Amino acid sequence: MERDEAMKILIKGAGDLATGIGWRLRRAGYQVLMTEIEVPTTVRWTVAFSRAVFEGEARVEGVTARKAAGLSEAEAILERGEIPVLVDAKADIRALWRPDVVVDAIIAKKNTGTALTDAGLVIGVGPGFTAGVDCHRVVETKRGHYLGRVIEEGSAIPNTGVPGNIGGYTVERIIRASADGRFVPAVSIGDTVEPGQVVAHCGGVPVKARIPGIVRGLLKAGVCVTKGMKAGDIDARCEKDHCFTISDKARSIGGGVLEVVCAYEHGHFR
Repeated sequence: MERDEAMKILIKGAGDLATGIGWRLRRAGYQVLMTEIEVPTTVRWTVAFSRAVFEGEARVEGVTARKAAGLSEAEAILERGEIPVLVDAKADIRALWRPDVVVDAIIAKKNTGTALTDAGLVIGVGPGFTAGVDCHRVVETKRGHYLGRVIEEGSAIPNTGVPGNIGGYTVERIIRASADGRFVPAVSIGDTVEPGQVVAHCGGVPVKARIPGIVRGLLKAGVCVTKGMKAGDIDARCEKDHCFTISDKARSIGGGVLEVVCAYEHGHFR
C-alpha cells in the first residue's frame, strides 16, 4: 500500500510502550506520527522513540523515528517511511494533520484530554479510559492473563500501584528517586548491579539497588525528578538483549492496538 493510501495514526506518547505500538503499526504499513513532552521521563529510552527528543533520532529494531519541528518536517519524515516525533504536550498537531486514528499511549493512568470525537477511531491504552465514553476501544496494559486484550465496553483493570512480577520481583525491581532534584546516573542501562550498590544520585542523595540484576531502564541524566518518582528498573533475569529490544508487554499491547486498527480499516468495527 502506498503511503498516500495508508491510514494516518497519531500516537500520544513515545515511551517504550507507545513505541511498541508505533513499531507494530509502522511495520504494518500505516503512517504513524507521535507526540511527546519537552523532557520525556522514559526510563527504557534505549527502546523508545522518545529518545529522538533528546538525540534527534531513534532507531528501534529497524524502525527509525526522527524529531520534527512542525507539520512540514513531519510530512517529509513520513515520506521517507520513518516516524516523526513532535514535542507537543497537548497533541495540537491533530487539528492540522487530521489523523484517521488517535491512540492515547501516554500511560498516565488517567485521561489527560483525549475525547471520543478526536478521530474516527480513538483508542485508550491502559487505566483511565472507558470504551464508549472517552474512546472507542481500550487496550489492557496490566501484566497477566488479559495483557493486550481489546475492551469494547468498560475500562482496563485499575492501577494497583504494584509493578508486574519480572524475575520474581515486583516493587523491589523499581529504581525510585531518593530526593527532589536532578537525576545523575552512576551506572548505565545494560550494567549488572548488586543489592546496596549506588546506581544514581538525586539532589546529591544516593539511590541504591535493592536486588541483583541488570539495569533495564534508567532516566536520562539531568532530568528533574521528585522523591519517589520512578527512575529506572532492574531485571533479575539478566538478559542483556532485553535492555535493547521491545518488551513482551509492549509487543502485546501493540498487537491489541493493531487488531483494533485493522478491524476498523476493513469495516469489521462494531
